[in-house]
Amino acid sequence: MNIGGFEIERKFLIAMPAPEVIERGETSHITQTYLVGEPCTTERVRCRAWQDHTEYTHTIKRKLSNMRRLEDEHQVDGDTYRQLLLRADPDRRVMEKDRCVLVIDGLIWELDIFPFWKDRALLELELTGEEQRFTLPDCFTLIREVTEDPRYTNAALSREIVTEQLP
Repeated sequence: MNIGGFEIERKFLIAMPAPEVIERGETSHITQTYLVGEPCTTERVRCRAWQDHTEYTHTIKRKLSNMRRLEDEHQVDGDTYRQLLLRADPDRRVMEKDRCVLVIDGLIWELDIFPFWKDRALLELELTGEEQRFTLPDCFTLIREVTEDPRYTNAALSREIVTEQLP
C-alpha cells in the first residue's frame, strides 16, 4: 500500500518463463478496471484474489517520468470497490492478469502474465531509487526493457494490445 508516495520501477518484456519458474512464486489473479478521472492522471480499481483472500485497492497515479510516478494507493472495502466500478472508463478494456511475485537475490520481481499473450510476459522491479543497480535473474529471457515504452503500461494495454512480432 502506498499513500502519496513515489513509485519507481523498471519494466521488461520477457519470453514466457518456464512453469517451474512461475511455481516458485506466489501467484494471485488481478482484475483491473480503469476509471474516468482527472486529466493527466490514471485512476483504477483492482480486485486481487489469492486462494484464501481477496483485496480491493483504489489507485491514482500521476506520471512524473517514464520511470517515476506519484502514486496514491489504498485499500477499499468491497462496497466501495463496486461503487467505484460505476465510473469505469468505457473506452478501456478490463485488464485480467495473473501476477507471480518472486523474491530473487533479495529483490521483489512481479511477473504479469496476460491471457492475450502466450509467448511473452511483463516483468517489473520496483526500486528504492532511480539509480539502484540490479541484475536480471537468469531464469528470465529478456526480449527488451520497456520502461521507456508507453505502449507497455497496463493503462495503455487496456486501450490497445501490443501485437508486434518478437525477434
